[in-house]
Amino acid sequence: MSLFNPYKLRAALGRHQRVLGIDPGSVSVGLALSDVSLMLASPYRVIKRQKLGQMVAEISAIIAAEGVGALVCGLPLSMNGEKGPAAQAAEDWLRELSTRLDLPACCWDERLSSSAVNRFLIEEADMTRKKRAAVVDKMAASYMLQGWLDATRDR
Repeated sequence: MSLFNPYKLRAALGRHQRVLGIDPGSVSVGLALSDVSLMLASPYRVIKRQKLGQMVAEISAIIAAEGVGALVCGLPLSMNGEKGPAAQAAEDWLRELSTRLDLPACCWDERLSSSAVNRFLIEEADMTRKKRAAVVDKMAASYMLQGWLDATRDR
């Protein structure tokens, strides 16, 4: 399956379907879910990074349980906006995941999402490093997904 234009992905969604936000890291993958009205993203959970086949089974169960109709994956662009090796790897990974799950998907710029979340958790929530490590991936996925929801609303 090819990746959708981020602004056209909403059109591929059925009524009352959610979007799964994905922040893939080298050790863990943060997940976030939209509400059915596509207004609000919420942190969902973190899963261990494994071979894609193993992850497909786990993500497929989430999709079925939560009524997910599309995927939005963080795209780690360089600070100057260019696609480097990490961004290309994320696109390739999402394309394969989307194909195996038979779901429409797109990438969305995730620059500074982890930094923003860490800053919030330190300054506002006064969380220790150990506590932040447990939530930062799913919160970064939520931050990225909320950016997509806000940018594509009413387009």
